Amino acid sequence: MYTVVVFRKDRRTKTGEREIMRKDYDTDNFSMLEHTVRHTWEPSKFRTEIHKTWVERVNIMTGKSYTERFDTPRSCSPASESYWTM
Repeated sequence: MYTVVVFRKDRRTKTGEREIMRKDYDTDNFSMLEHTVRHTWEPSKFRTEIHKTWVERVNIMTGKSYTERFDTPRSCSPASESYWTM
């Protein structure tokens, strides 16, 4: 499973771009997804990122591995110290 994140150039923002789409695709064929994204979104106006949706992390208190979404904030992830100090 992969997640596609699309950013549009926008000079009104501090970073110079803004996120306009985040969509999950249930496929194992990365090259086909990459080809589709490259030909759907014009590179001169948009920047795209393709991430594996689920990543494996290690809980720092128990040492056990678990899976979580790639975009989980650090303060909400048991793999970070800030999660346990709140």
